[in-house]
Amino acid sequence: MGKKAASSPRTTGWRRLKRSTESPSPPVGGAGSPPNNNSNLIGASVGKGKKKTGGAKLWMRFDQSGRSELVELDKSAIIRRAAIPARDLRILGPVFSHSSSILAREKAMVVNLEFIKAIVMAEEVLLLDPLRQEVLPFVDQLRQQLPHRSPSHAAGHRDEQDNGMRVSTGRQWLPVPEATEGLQCELPFEFQVLEIALEVVCIYLDSSVADLERNAYPVLDELARNVSTKNLEHVRSLKSNLTRLLARVQKVRDEIEHLLDDNEDMAQLYLTRKWIQNQQSDALLGAVASNSIVTASPRLRRLSSTRSGSLVTSNFQNDDDVEDLEMLLEAYFMQLDGTRNKILSVREYIDDTEDYVNIQLDNQRNELIQLQLTLTIASFAIAAETLIAGLFGMNIPCPLYKMDGIFGFFVGGTSAGCLLLFLLVLGYARWKKLLGS
Repeated sequence: MGKKAASSPRTTGWRRLKRSTESPSPPVGGAGSPPNNNSNLIGASVGKGKKKTGGAKLWMRFDQSGRSELVELDKSAIIRRAAIPARDLRILGPVFSHSSSILAREKAMVVNLEFIKAIVMAEEVLLLDPLRQEVLPFVDQLRQQLPHRSPSHAAGHRDEQDNGMRVSTGRQWLPVPEATEGLQCELPFEFQVLEIALEVVCIYLDSSVADLERNAYPVLDELARNVSTKNLEHVRSLKSNLTRLLARVQKVRDEIEHLLDDNEDMAQLYLTRKWIQNQQSDALLGAVASNSIVTASPRLRRLSSTRSGSLVTSNFQNDDDVEDLEMLLEAYFMQLDGTRNKILSVREYIDDTEDYVNIQLDNQRNELIQLQLTLTIASFAIAAETLIAGLFGMNIPCPLYKMDGIFGFFVGGTSAGCLLLFLLVLGYARWKKLLGS
């Protein structure tokens, strides 16, 4: 009995362990598991026992230091994280896959340029469908061009900058606007991402135009030499591809032109500046509240509020400064305009080739008409001789029947008369310029 009692716990423990290893793990967030507050916000990769959330899509997250990770986020998580309306996510959907738009929101920038669909914020960027073949160059450019700094080095560097450009307002430290402008001499994070996106899109469109030119000119030259059904089909396919490519380039160009024409929209794209201004305004409101509590004199309260208002005004007075973004957009606008001009030159070459082919066909048609007119004149002359032969073929008494040797002279005379009639009508047609010279 003692041996059985001693061996039973080992057997039961081994069986429990075996059942626990063989049984599937419960889904995350189910009964008996602790709640995960970051599951909706991060939505990491699906584990063995984790069920994929309905409507979640694959995104790639990049931060300012260049670190990236693949995440799965649903619409609600994106809306909470980026503070954008739901209609902006529909713009990034498949329905508007070939549209181009750059939308400015309070905390994010919605970028939909060709195959690049991203949500850019002041500190990170979320890229939709990062594993597509067209999106991989954009991912590589983000990894190469975004600064790779360790968190400790970035934090230390930020602390050194903050210590050198902060002033005290009571209990809190605020950044000096002049020092902040010194930091903004280089492009902020959101404009770096926008520049990379525009660069990748322009390179893709330029390569597409180069392929179009490489395939267009030989096909058009072959059509000019030989007008056939096969060559016409090639030109028709070429024109359809050119029309689609021109529409895509035009959409991106029009979107950039729309931003360049509206300074308010460009100012709304300065996400980093708005984030800094929000931080400063919150700190100033806290400083005003603390000063109003500590200070008993209403005059001192008015002075502190006046000072804080002047600081807020100085911080917000550069909201209309959009020179950096304007120069960035103008550069790519000129590049897209050059790409558009290349497509238009190819289309003009196609139109010239079609005009040349139409001229060739018109010339051949005119030659056929002239040949038909010549044959008609010859038929008229032969019909006249046939009429004479038909008249003499009737059984009507005629003195010519009794004359010997008249047949040869009569046939020769009528044939000569018909030939003369043909030449006369042909000369009249040439005199009226109905036939070529």
